[in-house]
Amino acid sequence: MKPGLQFRLNQQLTLTPQLQQAIRLLQLSQLELEAELRQIAESNPLLEFSDDNPENADNDEHEVVEPLPAGTSSTSSSDTVDDGEAPDWSDGDGGGEDPIDFSSGGTSSRNGPSGDEDGFEPQGAAPETLQEHLLWQLNLTHMSARDHAIAEVLIDALNPDGYLTEGMDSLIAALPSGVKASAAEMEHVRRLLQRFDPTGVASLDLRDCLRVQLEQFDPDTPHRDLAMRIVDGELELLARNDIARLARKLRANEDDAAAAAVLIRSLDPRPGAALDVTPVEYVAPDVYARKDSGRWRVSLNPDCQPRLGLNQHYCGLIAQARGTDASWMRGQLQEARWLIKSLESRAETLLKVAEAIVRRQSAFLDYGPEAMHPLVLREVAEEVGMHESTISRVTTRKYIHTPRGTFELKHFFSSGVSTEDGGSASATAIQAMLRKLVDAEDPRKPLSDQAIAEELHRKGIQVARRTVAKYREAMRIPSSSERQRAG
Repeated sequence: MKPGLQFRLNQQLTLTPQLQQAIRLLQLSQLELEAELRQIAESNPLLEFSDDNPENADNDEHEVVEPLPAGTSSTSSSDTVDDGEAPDWSDGDGGGEDPIDFSSGGTSSRNGPSGDEDGFEPQGAAPETLQEHLLWQLNLTHMSARDHAIAEVLIDALNPDGYLTEGMDSLIAALPSGVKASAAEMEHVRRLLQRFDPTGVASLDLRDCLRVQLEQFDPDTPHRDLAMRIVDGELELLARNDIARLARKLRANEDDAAAAAVLIRSLDPRPGAALDVTPVEYVAPDVYARKDSGRWRVSLNPDCQPRLGLNQHYCGLIAQARGTDASWMRGQLQEARWLIKSLESRAETLLKVAEAIVRRQSAFLDYGPEAMHPLVLREVAEEVGMHESTISRVTTRKYIHTPRGTFELKHFFSSGVSTEDGGSASATAIQAMLRKLVDAEDPRKPLSDQAIAEELHRKGIQVARRTVAKYREAMRIPSSSERQRAG
């Protein structure tokens, strides 16, 4: 066989580093994006963050137009951004470029005055933890040094709900050197801690926690003894709210059993949770939707758009650099420009997709969940001229603030169920109708899943009983028998 040369022509899709970076930035949440950009800026001296609003800020607020025909491409930036206001993406090496602000205009709240009129930021004391609260009471309690050391070990071992989940052997092993105690002595101190505020801390389980709280009531409290009997042996029936069976097992009057159940439910099953200092996580919306002159308008949240620009000082040094330094700085400058363009593309894509969603779900914004339309990724992808995977990335962990609340963009996508008139209703709308039917039902005769399915069928929505059961369980609505007992 003689060696020879062959030529083959084929096509291959290659993701450039710039495209890979743009895709990565698109799928990041606002907090993740901020952290990512901080890390990149630390390794690239040509990049810097600016808290100053540029003089020519972009106005990214747009009026929602009529939906485009299916399949129509709208990849041009002129669909959502006025070309006359677009940033100038100069390819020159000049270092005079201003930091770019992808905001919807207006003054950022970070530049405004603080909440206090005297210019100082509001200050608050750190919240008291459960352990600190118990140690404060312990220091005010007359107790031997040995018992005090035992109590400190028990307090340190409490979980956020106030329970002791570690075994007694491990607690004994955790005692300071020189302090010896038996299991009975540890139990004695634990029982003392249970009377601290909040009552029931340092309990071993739910039954132990509820019983010690009942013991704190006056012995003459109505139904206290019956409540203790329920806690001691019939918590499972109480959890199922089966009052009739509970009364039969305890040989008590059904009304008394119901009253004892009410007394037990007034107790706190998680006494330590009231002092939980876990910080509350707040969602900052990426997009705002508001109605103006009868039309829904969408704008980016200016405080969630990164203010990233080129460092003018280092850009000016590029012309003076020589050799490998000049080559390295030019490479850093090019990477900085790619990043800024990727951020602009991310902002425009987010705005396009949010506008398309608001166009499709304007009825939800006007009338509520029952007016939610079925919507899938493909419909939005066809309208904005992008791939479904891009729509999935841009709607994940991105939030929109509306007059009806703040929602993740994915909230507006739901499957459809056929209706008698040939249309379809979204799963969200059906769940809202189901909730409305349950709220309006007679507590003594709650609607079964079949009855709800028939009621929805009378409204023109063809839904099976098992589908109703699935939606009801997803909404954590008890079954009809459980709702009847609860009523």
